[in-house]
Amino acid sequence: MPGPDLNLLYTLDVLLSEGSVARAARRLRLSPSAMSRALARLREATGDPLLVRSGRGLVATPRALALRDRIGPLVAEAQAVLRPAEKLDLARLERVFTLRSGEGFVDTFGAALIARITAQAPGVRLRFVGKSERGQASLRHGEIDLETGVVSASDGPEMRTMALFHDRFVGVVRHGHPLAQGEVTAERYADGGHVLVSRRGQERGVVDDALAILGLKRRIVVMVGGFAAAVALVRASDLITALPERHTAALRAGLHTFPLPLSLAQVTISMLWHPRLDADAGHRWLRDCVRAVCGSGENQP
Repeated sequence: MPGPDLNLLYTLDVLLSEGSVARAARRLRLSPSAMSRALARLREATGDPLLVRSGRGLVATPRALALRDRIGPLVAEAQAVLRPAEKLDLARLERVFTLRSGEGFVDTFGAALIARITAQAPGVRLRFVGKSERGQASLRHGEIDLETGVVSASDGPEMRTMALFHDRFVGVVRHGHPLAQGEVTAERYADGGHVLVSRRGQERGVVDDALAILGLKRRIVVMVGGFAAAVALVRASDLITALPERHTAALRAGLHTFPLPLSLAQVTISMLWHPRLDADAGHRWLRDCVRAVCGSGENQP
């Protein structure tokens, strides 16, 4: 069964505000006969005569008077929905954005991002959450507003992406470690004990593949699920780890960093969002803030 014609709401609003079929017709630029037909449809839809003759004029029925108080705001709200979005007023914006990022992103970029957002829009709050196994479902369902990380083949093809920065893997050891002195060759690097970082629990990574090309194999002493755990172990031992340089800048404070003596491709850190937020003014502003902080070096001490 078809629903009611919602175009009749605007007609009813004009009719009740004018209290005259003739004046309503002029305002709507309809002929008297077309206006009479519209009134007949409204009477059929509401089950009420709405306007009844009294002397030479028309008077509203009790149902019409009750509808008049409701129909005006309803029509105004519908018209607002169909108008272009108003210019974003950052000073008055109140909103919570949820950002999902890999470990190290908040440590390195979080403070600068918060400072930038607070300065422009003090009513905006950020919620940072870690990576999960739900993939892009939370972006589709609106639980996550923006994600940062490496775009993979498993990411939905409909997702919008924008590159933030390129990163490279570097070696990390404590100060005073033998690799903190002298030239770090592939042989010296492979000879030590290593911490492998793998969120998915894999037992080898891109460093092992690069070493294998040179006929070398490193000794992996321990595997951990995150950068912070690797940094903690390296800080308190002679273990070695490999971490993305920019992404872990804050985590690596107080440690010795050196270029890896291997041929490794750079990784691109991007931000991802669902296309339903593409035109949202607040979300566009958030993306601009993240891009500015990650690309301008505002996070650097």
